[in-house]
Amino acid sequence: MTIVLIAVLLYLLATALLVRGVARRTRTGIATWAVPAIAAMLAHAFAHLQGWHAIGGADLHFFAALSLVGLGMAALTLLYASRGHTAALGVLVFPIAAATLAIHAGTGTAGAEGLDWRLQLHAWFALLAYATLAVAALLALLLWAQERALRRREFHRWLHALPPLTELESLLFRTIAVGFVLLSATLLTGTLFVHDLFAQHLIHKTLLSVLSWLVFGALLVGRWRYGWRGNRAIAWTLTAMALLVLAFFGSKFVLELVLQRA
Repeated sequence: MTIVLIAVLLYLLATALLVRGVARRTRTGIATWAVPAIAAMLAHAFAHLQGWHAIGGADLHFFAALSLVGLGMAALTLLYASRGHTAALGVLVFPIAAATLAIHAGTGTAGAEGLDWRLQLHAWFALLAYATLAVAALLALLLWAQERALRRREFHRWLHALPPLTELESLLFRTIAVGFVLLSATLLTGTLFVHDLFAQHLIHKTLLSVLSWLVFGALLVGRWRYGWRGNRAIAWTLTAMALLVLAFFGSKFVLELVLQRA
């Protein structure tokens, strides 16, 4: 638990440093907050490795998966900041990562999944896709808040921490494109390696994932062919993400916590 507490405190410290940068009306690039953020992610990853070593395999059950997604979101946020994109995303992501890790630690390790390498590959693609598209959903919310504030001529301090509207929108679509590729890989490996959707209680998860994939794909095509942007892009992104939440964590919640099935 000590390593978990250290990770949570470091995430919160990084968040506080980012908030201070916003309060000072400065663009928050890679700066002092990056050191505690990197240390938090390393501690976060070590906490999972420690648990996996204790049970002799990877724990990918509901709360563990939630925590791993939080870690992935934090890593992507740091990557974006290192490339000159918005670091203010960390104000949202780092508390999420801290909360998911704390919840996972509080609920304990559920046990190793016992999956062969093919299904583990499928599971890891799913976690990476979910983390990437969850960041895209947060970027869509930031874009919505930025557009709304500018339309109302409400020039809040937090606006100074965000990149220009067009840059933020471009970042949103690049993130969706990467997430779409990962989601495609998830569905492909699922098709190849999952043998009986009904017996393994995966039919609802698969249908919702395919619907999310179709919505994200239609959004990317709409952007490419028709220049979709603004509220339409935001609405489609959040709709697709809602379907993915139901597909991935909704199905895991029902199966593992309600029906008590692995």
